[in-house]
Amino acid sequence: MSGHSKWSTIKRKKAKVDAQRGKVFTRLAKEIIIAARHGGKDPEGNAQLKTAILKAKEANIPNENINRAILKGAGELGGGNYEEFNYEGYGPGGVAVMLEIMTDNRNRTAGDIRFIFSKNGGSLGESGCVAWMFQEKGQIVLEKAVCQIGEDDVMLLAIDAGAEDIKSDEESYEVITAPGDFAAVKEALESAGLSPAFAEISMLPINTVKVDGDEGEQVFKLIDALEDHDDVQNVYTNIDTDD
Repeated sequence: MSGHSKWSTIKRKKAKVDAQRGKVFTRLAKEIIIAARHGGKDPEGNAQLKTAILKAKEANIPNENINRAILKGAGELGGGNYEEFNYEGYGPGGVAVMLEIMTDNRNRTAGDIRFIFSKNGGSLGESGCVAWMFQEKGQIVLEKAVCQIGEDDVMLLAIDAGAEDIKSDEESYEVITAPGDFAAVKEALESAGLSPAFAEISMLPINTVKVDGDEGEQVFKLIDALEDHDDVQNVYTNIDTDD
């Protein structure tokens, strides 16, 4: 799940990713297929593909699987007939929910997603109903406990590399970039010996909605159910909740 900058949310997402390696492989392979279809199979001339390949390698997907996905996207192997689109809706407490979908059967996916929303106290909305509440940004999270340099140095390094903003809390630094500057900022941080705990281009909320107690639990049940669906690539929300 992507939604706000709390390190607890990032840790929750990482734990879920580690527990679902097979689904992660499938989702990352889809990203590679779509990227290769849009921009060709050469990652040096296709930034979207280059990013997808880096994510796949970080998840320890074998090179053979990566190459097969590239060829499928380029039309040189069968399969990979996916279409991509977004679904938007609301969860309990009026929380905005936006989904990135990749599927080879739009009708099946639409029925599944509508059912998940209704079963978990939410509602699937019309296109555009919540998209205006989010901005596409690069998001890089550094865990303070393993950073070898101080906060001022982290900020200077990130800003010099092109970051738009840096947020700090007790456990982490969150570096925000424009999508086009994401790769350069990430590379600059890594070259300085800073290994991101989390780094991807996300849809970040402009404002958040505070939800706690039973409503908060309901929202997370909805998010978990959506994330478990094979055709859901990413779930973005504007939830703000205590741990």
